[in-house]
Amino acid sequence: MSARESIIPVFVPHLGCPNDCVFCNQRRISGSAVPATADTVKEAIESAAALPHTGAKRQLAFYGGSFTAIPVGEQTALLDMAKAYLDRGVIDSVRLSTRPDAIDGAVLARLKGYGVETIELGAQSMDEEVLRLSGRGHSAEDVKEASRLIKAAGFQLILQMMTGLPGDTEEKSLETARALIALAPDGVRVYPTVIVRDTALFDLWRAGLYKEHSVEDAVSVCARLLPLFEAAGIPVIRLGLNPTEALSSGAAAGGAYHPALGELVKSRLMYDKARALLVGVPAGSQVTIGVNPARISQMTGQHRENIKRLTAELDLKELKIRPAALKNDEILLLSVEIG
Repeated sequence: MSARESIIPVFVPHLGCPNDCVFCNQRRISGSAVPATADTVKEAIESAAALPHTGAKRQLAFYGGSFTAIPVGEQTALLDMAKAYLDRGVIDSVRLSTRPDAIDGAVLARLKGYGVETIELGAQSMDEEVLRLSGRGHSAEDVKEASRLIKAAGFQLILQMMTGLPGDTEEKSLETARALIALAPDGVRVYPTVIVRDTALFDLWRAGLYKEHSVEDAVSVCARLLPLFEAAGIPVIRLGLNPTEALSSGAAAGGAYHPALGELVKSRLMYDKARALLVGVPAGSQVTIGVNPARISQMTGQHRENIKRLTAELDLKELKIRPAALKNDEILLLSVEIG
């Protein structure tokens, strides 16, 4: 998906979902408690169309729930409305999210007829124990088969994974990432587990039966995941739940909820690079490093955390960050003044 593509979201909370996964309360996560209808689709598209057109492509996106598990009549009502606007050129494409075990040849043929371009699969984990403990109701093999069918039918494939689910470990998350990379998706979303109120996971946590996957835990594991996807040429199009008023107002009771989680992870990656670069610099030195101007805030870290950590851990007198003509996340040692 192009960075210039404008998303028109329509949430279908819990529609069609045959399972209550331990972590899930789609109404709280999406901030939408009312099931989507054809009128919802119409209103979302027309509201977006009324805004000044920047030239970006417009994509209608059905999020939440399990779209292809919705009764066919309800799917058709939503897709009919979307297709009408697609045919008129008001929107450019349609995407939807669903479960791996709600995909087959007939489903894909129907979606193709309605002009759906992108399908997102909630894989969550490729570890069977994690899937079982999380109440997913599908297997890792279901993810593999659904991915194969989607790609063979010519759709764009986006895979979603979670970290910190019940039974998960950092190594299991890394294995999940490697397994997803092997499926060659067009992109991935990574959602560290958030403990949402009114879910089974919230009850398990309150009972002491689930250990919270903290923001720090999520940053640590995702800083290892992102380089794997980047090395494979697979874009990470979202890291962390999209902030909503409901989540920020208390629906997120614990876990890895942070409105800028992606920035925290990128900042951690910059810290790791800088630390590797500065190892061996004499204690008490005044050091200046250069980074791409767009990366200065990530290198500095939230509340100057990276500068504080590096200065303390390497016993530096001072660490300065300056803009330099560098690419992306490159770091250059500009000067070292000893004593």
